[in-house]
Amino acid sequence: MQSVTRRQWVQSVGGSGIAILNAPSGLALARSNKSRVFDSHIHVWSGDTNRFPLAPGFSKENLWSPSYSIEEYLQEARPHGITHVNLIQMTWYGLDHSYIIDIIRRDPQHFVGTGIVPAVTDVSLANPDQTMIALAKKGILAFRLRTKRTRPPLAGGSQWLDYPGYEKMFQAGAEHNLALSFLMSPDDLPEISRMCSRFPETPVILDHFAGVAVKPIREGAVANLCRMAKHKKVMLKVGAFYGCGDRTPPYTDQLPLIRRVVDAFGPERCMWETDAPLRRPGASQPAVPHSCQAAVELIRDHANFLSAADKNQILFKTAYDFFFRR
Repeated sequence: MQSVTRRQWVQSVGGSGIAILNAPSGLALARSNKSRVFDSHIHVWSGDTNRFPLAPGFSKENLWSPSYSIEEYLQEARPHGITHVNLIQMTWYGLDHSYIIDIIRRDPQHFVGTGIVPAVTDVSLANPDQTMIALAKKGILAFRLRTKRTRPPLAGGSQWLDYPGYEKMFQAGAEHNLALSFLMSPDDLPEISRMCSRFPETPVILDHFAGVAVKPIREGAVANLCRMAKHKKVMLKVGAFYGCGDRTPPYTDQLPLIRRVVDAFGPERCMWETDAPLRRPGASQPAVPHSCQAAVELIRDHANFLSAADKNQILFKTAYDFFFRR
């Protein structure tokens, strides 16, 4: 089957996009200031629940805040050179991707999406592989999966990915260059590694350091993560620093881990993320607030073991190459 290309998607919605949602300061500031940055992982939602309704069972009381729109995110992100964004589907929209699809439709040159497709269901739904292909035509080029340790309990032993729905997703990922993006615990690495061996051409993204950066950091977990680099299609998101290590800006306690994973995967398979919004209900806030600025500066200004080319690769090029150079 023919792969869905980013160029075909952009052309299908009108070609030129809307340049950071009609905000002229976005690209101009980034180009005149410092190198461009691609945020490979953010969550946004609209306060307009009439236009973008919540999934059944969710109410406005479930939202982390009344809204965290793409415009609110960009207001914080633009001054730090962020020009491109991967939008992660919010749980309380369920399988309705209307909000992130609307953002992508308005500016397909700068926005891309990661969606949710159920691989395991007990009702008659569309095959997950066909749903992936259909959503890819709307700019959703990765699909998030919760692993055994991070999802609600389901039946299954150590080989919990040994299920027809997951196999279809891995096959579609390989055939159409669509990534499977795992929200995971380090204990899930062996099973993901097994599937990567079975489907070596499937792009796989490990979110948030694959969960190894949460204290207490286990040496065995870090070693297992680094061994995942043997799978050439596996990429790693380096970020969500607000929830890792000491959880205190400027996050420099995380530099040894960053150095280790970059040495293992190479900068060409590491992509930077914020996991915005960075302030969430119930989370203790450090004396210096979490911010996009601190997250960018950890790589740009503090990771002295990285060359300028390496920093550009992690902050921008890895995500850009996968999501836009298709």
